[in-house]
Amino acid sequence: MLSRGRLLTLTGAGGVGKSRLALRVVETVRGRFADGVRLVELATLADGELLEPTVAASLGLHDAGPRPMALLLDYLADKRMLLVLDNCEHLLEACAALAEGLLRGAPRLRILATSQQTLGVYGEQVLSVPPLSVPDPDRGVRPIARHEAVRLLVERAARVRPGFTVDAGNASSLARLTQRLDGIPLALELAAVRMGTTPEDQLLQDLDERFEALTGGGPAALPRHQTLRATMDWSFGLCSPAEQRMWGRLSIFAGGIDLEAAEAVCSGEGIAAADILDLMAGLVDKSVLFGERRAEAMRYRMLGTIRAYGRERLTPGDERALGRRYWDYYRVLVERNQPDQIVADQLERYRTLQRELPNIRVALDLGLHGPGTAAQALELASSLRGYWILAGSLTEGRHWLERGLELARQPSTARAAGLWVDSLLALLQGDLAAATPRLEECRDLARRLGDESALAYAIETSGIAAWSAGDGRRGLALLEDSLARHRALGDVDAAAINCYYLAAYGSIEDVGRAAAYGEEFLALCETRHARVSRGYGLFALGIAAWHRGDWRRAESLVREAARLRVAFDDRWGLTQCLEVLAWTAGARGRHERAARILGAANALWLVSDASPTRLRHHRQSHEHCEAQARQALGDRAFAAVFRSGARLELGRAVTYAVQDDGEAGATP
Repeated sequence: MLSRGRLLTLTGAGGVGKSRLALRVVETVRGRFADGVRLVELATLADGELLEPTVAASLGLHDAGPRPMALLLDYLADKRMLLVLDNCEHLLEACAALAEGLLRGAPRLRILATSQQTLGVYGEQVLSVPPLSVPDPDRGVRPIARHEAVRLLVERAARVRPGFTVDAGNASSLARLTQRLDGIPLALELAAVRMGTTPEDQLLQDLDERFEALTGGGPAALPRHQTLRATMDWSFGLCSPAEQRMWGRLSIFAGGIDLEAAEAVCSGEGIAAADILDLMAGLVDKSVLFGERRAEAMRYRMLGTIRAYGRERLTPGDERALGRRYWDYYRVLVERNQPDQIVADQLERYRTLQRELPNIRVALDLGLHGPGTAAQALELASSLRGYWILAGSLTEGRHWLERGLELARQPSTARAAGLWVDSLLALLQGDLAAATPRLEECRDLARRLGDESALAYAIETSGIAAWSAGDGRRGLALLEDSLARHRALGDVDAAAINCYYLAAYGSIEDVGRAAAYGEEFLALCETRHARVSRGYGLFALGIAAWHRGDWRRAESLVREAARLRVAFDDRWGLTQCLEVLAWTAGARGRHERAARILGAANALWLVSDASPTRLRHHRQSHEHCEAQARQALGDRAFAAVFRSGARLELGRAVTYAVQDDGEAGATP
């Protein structure tokens, strides 16, 4: 079906195995797509407005900018790729619009979707995923054992009853059990865990009683979605009261769950923190939770269908208290893991936030929908600024900030912070028009509130805005003003990052001052062993060295910066590193190398919806490097080498750019 059409949607009831089938298809066809297969898991995404930037991020387009669909189409226009959209049903309209737009603008793209409903897009093929085949109970042992549903049931039962097999004594009961469960894989797995302690005949009788209550005591079959629901009702009823409450409480987590989070959020009102581990172990035994060991810690997850059932089982009182604890836990987690603080564990903090992002989104949504908590949600979105920048998730950051600013209109320190953070993210996307009025409001509000920290940040961000508008002298003055204010407040981390901006932006105006600020920033990074920030410091000093005319030092510094930025997949940072390494290659007369690196950098500029010619501190050097390479190679040869660089995969492009080819050409 994938070979006959460009959109295939796997449909079926929850628990029927759509996602597993999609994953198996991916394994089978991966080699047929020259540009690969990308899987986008949507079960944890609750907001359709984040769909396009989420898909862009899965493709490595870390900053989709204000026009994510346009960027996706630019990137996918010539790609022969399979895009898998898993669990579309709760974002149906957004997924349909996305699929329609991508298929129209990217002629070689194919999409495989899983959903409980069809997308309704022109040209969509639909494959209704059937349940597993079930046997006639009157057949013999061997025919019964061959059926898919029985094979799954026996395989899962053997995990709790080692050595369990189909035999003459249990074949008929197993066949009837699979019939009663309609061959739905999730229902079979929930039933199988009870077979460690309950004989098949008793299990079948318990299910029959449950199902007969739903059909009024008659023999009528239930629709498949009701069969699964009834099976979950039955499984829920077999849990202890404490396990039932734990099931409901754990369902608030959209992403994975570790023991610390479960103890903090789920304890109270009848569940002691000391009992959490045993309760979770009980739910793992019943296939309600699945445990996965990551590094040294266990992390647990819950299938979407089971999670949705658990949310329904929460009582209103339980839900309110749970929401408060959940909010408090993730607010503290974000505060503890701000990666823009100059500390040794920056990378670990970033990865913690990256792992917890689905759960943090739930917290943000709770705050934005809670009574009188919008300002707190805005504050949380603002405190994630370092993550939004490092992850290249500028569009998502602005999404949460602007929702918060719309709701939290009263003058407050939270609003002031939201205004300057939103402005900063807008400027990094090149959206000066959106940033300017926000900054004006922020400066006015900070002065009225006497919020000196917000005022310092507003002036700092105004300096970046001045650079963006082409007024470097004013930008330098504003950044030095904000630096003095951060220092007066004793905010060492804020002052250090201000020094970085002065070093990165200021070398065109005053290379000596810029280099001094860069050295100050780098010294703090090295004293505190802050590897992530050190990469930024090295790059800023590299830019200063370049503008001083010392291309050898610039090349050495930027190569080291690029190696550090690879560690956390900082594509925006790597793009700028490749750009500068192209200049240094050209400076030593290696024009073919320069053209190839320019091509690799150009591919990354495109996916960031940016251009070196739009950045004042890059434009002149970029144009000079390109002109020199064209003159040395000729237009046709330059274009061919440039295209070869653009086709390089990111890892190969970085390896090529940072390697020392051992040939020192002519100096500038």
